[in-house]
Amino acid sequence: MKVNLRSFKQKVRHNGKQLKSFLTKTSKHNSKAWEANAEEMNKEVWKEVDCLSCANCCKTMTPTFTPTDIKRIAAHLNTTPKEFKEKWLHYDKKDNDWLNKLNPCQFLNLKTHKCDIYEVRPADCAGFPHLTKKKMPDYVHVHKQNVELCPATYKMVEKMQALLQ
Repeated sequence: MKVNLRSFKQKVRHNGKQLKSFLTKTSKHNSKAWEANAEEMNKEVWKEVDCLSCANCCKTMTPTFTPTDIKRIAAHLNTTPKEFKEKWLHYDKKDNDWLNKLNPCQFLNLKTHKCDIYEVRPADCAGFPHLTKKKMPDYVHVHKQNVELCPATYKMVEKMQALLQ
């Protein structure tokens, strides 16, 4: 289903704080219930959300590039890892991470919302939005951030809230 970003942002304004509060409570009290239902809810979510109509993650966030990602992408682009980092990435000393210099992502085709390096994209992108990661308490901070940026995360949290309350 096509994502209406304007409508999504309005929902976040109205319900974002409440969903974040639910995530905090769930991580402490219902994490096993979340984990038990995550796979089924994830399937439902992706029937309702079309990433190619959104791409908000690629427009507003940056993945973390691992050394393996950097080598793979650089090879794909026929450049060296050093040249790739100099051209496209910056090093975040605080978190010791390689991140995009730019937002939106330099590899996002803004007309099609497709990734120009999809076959070799960073592992962080491939796993996004991390809805079915086990050990929900370890990912609650990620879901709290993503609920405001990703319609799929928002829907997942909505569905879990309906199920667990």
